[in-house]
Amino acid sequence: MQRETIVILDFGSQYTQLIARRLRELGVYSEIVRPDSKVSWLAERQPRGIVLSGGPDSVYAKGAPRCDRRVFELGVPVLGICYGMHLMTQLLGGKVKGSGHREYGHAELTARTRSSLLTELSVPTRVWMSHGDSTEVLPPGFVVAASTSSSAVAAIEAPGRALFGIQFHPEVRHTAEGMRVLTRFVEICGCRRDWSPASFAQEAIARIREQVGDKRVLCALSGGVDSAVTALLVHRAVGERLTCVFVDNGLLRKDEALQVRQRFAEKLGVRVVAVDAGRRFLAKLRSIADPERKRKVIGREFIAVFQAATKRLGKMEFLAQGTLYPDVIESVSVRGPSAVIKSHHNVGGLPKRLKFKLLEPLRELFKDEVRRVGIELGLDEEFVYRQPFPGPGLAVRCLGAVTRERLDLLRAADHIIVSEIKDAGLYRSVWQAFAVLLPVRSVGVMGDDRTYQHALAIRAVESADGMTADWVRLPHDLLARMSTRIVNEVRGINRVVYDISSKPPSTIEWE
Repeated sequence: MQRETIVILDFGSQYTQLIARRLRELGVYSEIVRPDSKVSWLAERQPRGIVLSGGPDSVYAKGAPRCDRRVFELGVPVLGICYGMHLMTQLLGGKVKGSGHREYGHAELTARTRSSLLTELSVPTRVWMSHGDSTEVLPPGFVVAASTSSSAVAAIEAPGRALFGIQFHPEVRHTAEGMRVLTRFVEICGCRRDWSPASFAQEAIARIREQVGDKRVLCALSGGVDSAVTALLVHRAVGERLTCVFVDNGLLRKDEALQVRQRFAEKLGVRVVAVDAGRRFLAKLRSIADPERKRKVIGREFIAVFQAATKRLGKMEFLAQGTLYPDVIESVSVRGPSAVIKSHHNVGGLPKRLKFKLLEPLRELFKDEVRRVGIELGLDEEFVYRQPFPGPGLAVRCLGAVTRERLDLLRAADHIIVSEIKDAGLYRSVWQAFAVLLPVRSVGVMGDDRTYQHALAIRAVESADGMTADWVRLPHDLLARMSTRIVNEVRGINRVVYDISSKPPSTIEWE
């Protein structure tokens, strides 16, 4: 049975993946594709519906992204969101112009006519706007479905044709009844709503078997939930033809290398080969302070280590990685024209001439979705709920030069922070809590002596998917215990500060 899919054409909105995620929450598989995808290719995929995402451009601007007008002739429901609504308007004969009344943030939406899409919404209802253009002339056959005080045309539709346009963003939590809008669109598309972590796992295993055939697979194992779920999916697909390689790159947390080897070998029954490459990585990172260079160097070294491992283990054609969507969207613009934030070692940091074929079964998922798949596969909670840890390890938490001495300071302080978070019963509720060693020294006093030692930052954030995050309001007594222990127990640190930056404008990691 063919999987029902709603296809999303990505016009560059940072919210695009949230649309996909909301649809998956409703039990419908969704797939993000380029806005200029060929109509013939789209037709072959037999989507149940199509969504045109928002985007940063104006549809009348030179070079603005477009889709083929024949998208609206495929005979399936189409929903245009913000930029997507403007593009639908323009392509079907209407007119969009720059507005003197820009609309950002909350607005009250009021229905203008009976709408098959907005039928179940309260009147008025609170929505989230983010636009500076407006629809001046409707396309032939369309009617205005809703308005706000600043937008006379806040929603449009073509009765009988299942073509809808909405100015607001239903995918963000700020829109009070956004899920009702998306639910209604799913109903109009006639979807069964039967996509789930269990069905994803089954399809991923089948897809891996088809992709790999009778070849062997090397899995990049870090010990986190991403690589653990990846390893389990691949293991169930190809069995003994999977070999996991765990690289101790000298950039791990305290006792992590030993714990990972024991957990995977004893609890998962997966073949694991450990490689001690700490000296090699530190040598390559010597004198490198720029974060982008760090990430790219680490990415190249990981691949070099894996390629060396194949010489000892025999020919491996596939490399399995626990790459997630946040890694992809921040590293490279693979779909629409979204901005590159930073290179993740397993995406932007990979060398162009990779000798492996990549296997990335989790590439379209968020962290919380991966955890649900892990639970579905029977993975232990210690794997599933382990806090995220960056692929480049402590190198991107050791700001400035990466040396063994500075890493040892950072490791000891980080261990204290995580231990205190666990003792306070906050480990599961906090997305990430960790230490960042700053490239500055500060003057202090211990006993009767003057000190001139390192400063350290504590970072703790709450998030659902890593795309956005807010700093955690940790109890002051907990912060005090962390600071006291770090200064007393880690010789070389005399000052502790707390990071109160959210994402955006900051990122979760400092580098």
